[in-house]
Amino acid sequence: MFTSVTPRTLVVVRNLCTGTRCYHRHNLALHDMRNRTSGIVRQFLIFHRLKQPKLPNKQPFTTMNLVEQAKQAAAYAAVDNHVKDGFAVGVGSGSTVVYAVDRLAELVKTKNFKLECVPTSFQARELIISNGLKLSDLERSPVLDVAIDGADEVDKDMNLIKGGGGCLTQEKIVAANAKSFIVIADYRKRSAQLGTQWTKGVPIEVIPMAYKPVQKKIQEKFGGKAVLRMAKAKAGPVVTDNSNLILDWQFTEVPSSWQNVNQEIMMIPGVVDTGLFINMAEKAYFGMEDGQVETQE
Repeated sequence: MFTSVTPRTLVVVRNLCTGTRCYHRHNLALHDMRNRTSGIVRQFLIFHRLKQPKLPNKQPFTTMNLVEQAKQAAAYAAVDNHVKDGFAVGVGSGSTVVYAVDRLAELVKTKNFKLECVPTSFQARELIISNGLKLSDLERSPVLDVAIDGADEVDKDMNLIKGGGGCLTQEKIVAANAKSFIVIADYRKRSAQLGTQWTKGVPIEVIPMAYKPVQKKIQEKFGGKAVLRMAKAKAGPVVTDNSNLILDWQFTEVPSSWQNVNQEIMMIPGVVDTGLFINMAEKAYFGMEDGQVETQE
């Protein structure tokens, strides 16, 4: 019944009530042997070839690791330079903001900072609560000392595209009510002009009943395509925290004035707000591939 085992042979022998199967590796044939004389398991024997000792699990050194390190470096630098004890802080949304909230929580725990945090989205609210920070809002803290948020793209003139995560309206409201609006991002978000790195278009939040007329007017007036953003984990479109829809305007030509374009889009009935943040950011922190942080004003 037993088979001699060498390091290059794998034999699995099972003797069950329904039969016994022998699996032989390296040209050993598969066959079934029926044994109906007993209703209990008689033998279960596994022989396996010798394996090399397992090395400790290590996270591979990948581009993604560099990106996350860059995000953390930018976020920590921004918080350290712009947040003081007693501040009311606007907390943005997105993956880079996670590191900023980590740093805020660290300041509260290690330096006993007293902070009030106003979220820009459901995600931001959950981050604030889960990290034990004091949750506030614009009713209790109508004037913020600083707002820290990410960006999908930042051009040489400090114009931003935001709203890849669908939180653009609340992000803009919080940023507009802060004495200082600070942007944090990794090196991939920096470009000479908008549309170079971020190619998904300018997010535009619209009232649901108006999305089709708005879509038509944007395409007729500015060219390109205004695409209704569809959800990935549900059937139908993305619905914002404000119960609205999002059009992503994929422009084909860079306008001479983003400020004029933003104002004209805002004048279309049904538009709630755009992901164009013009003349709003005071300073941007970019985490670089080499671990350093560069700033832009």
